[in-house]
Amino acid sequence: MRKLLAIFLIMLTALPLWAGARHTVLMDVLQIRELSGILHEEGLQFGATLNDDWLEGQGGPAWAGQVTRIYDVDRIAEGIRAGLEPALEGEVLEAAIAFFASELGSQIITFENAARRALADPEIEAQARAKFVKQQDSNDVRLVQINRMIKAGDLINRNVTSALNSNYQFLRALVDGDVYTMSDEEILDDVLSEREAITEDTNIWLGAFLTLAYSPLSLEELTSYADFAESEAGRALNNGFFAGFDPLYEDISYALGRAMAMNMAAEEL
Repeated sequence: MRKLLAIFLIMLTALPLWAGARHTVLMDVLQIRELSGILHEEGLQFGATLNDDWLEGQGGPAWAGQVTRIYDVDRIAEGIRAGLEPALEGEVLEAAIAFFASELGSQIITFENAARRALADPEIEAQARAKFVKQQDSNDVRLVQINRMIKAGDLINRNVTSALNSNYQFLRALVDGDVYTMSDEEILDDVLSEREAITEDTNIWLGAFLTLAYSPLSLEELTSYADFAESEAGRALNNGFFAGFDPLYEDISYALGRAMAMNMAAEEL
């Protein structure tokens, strides 16, 4: 009886272990480790901006170290995985793996990461934004496919919501750190006052990023990717990314706010 029970337990635990292995494959084909490194570098760059704007450039090694720890690569990767795992299972998981393990899927991830790195350069970002603004109201066949992806993932609205939530957490952390005295309602009103500007900026940045990233693709390849974005697996993947990114960046924003409050308090001493 004990032997049979042991075998039964092994069979039960084998299922999540197998699922975990397949999610690891998904993380690999999506090159999440590289993406996490890119997001880490973006975080350091944002931290430098906060240092200039809020600490008059006087944050020094202490602030830099705090920002580095907050944007820890492992933390980012684990946060992404936490969103992807419950969102993709069974057939949709296998469909996502199959697409991004293909030559086209692998190229797409490589192009996306390269474009994200390139946009870290202010001059390149400005050029990409200007190019998109000129194109955005045209009937360009490539933009039609890109707009299919944006619509399928509700990318504008979801990115704006994510940005607003992150800003809320940053400001709430400053209030908790006694930098400001504001009610939750006042924090929310302050954050929401920026919705229109954030929406406009998100629309242009996202368009610039996607047109730059997918410029090496043929129209046929771009159409295939739009087809995937509209599929059940594509929508599940998009949902998983936001399920991971939203709480991750809310936590990061709050941590940045608390670190900023501590640094501002130290300056006053």
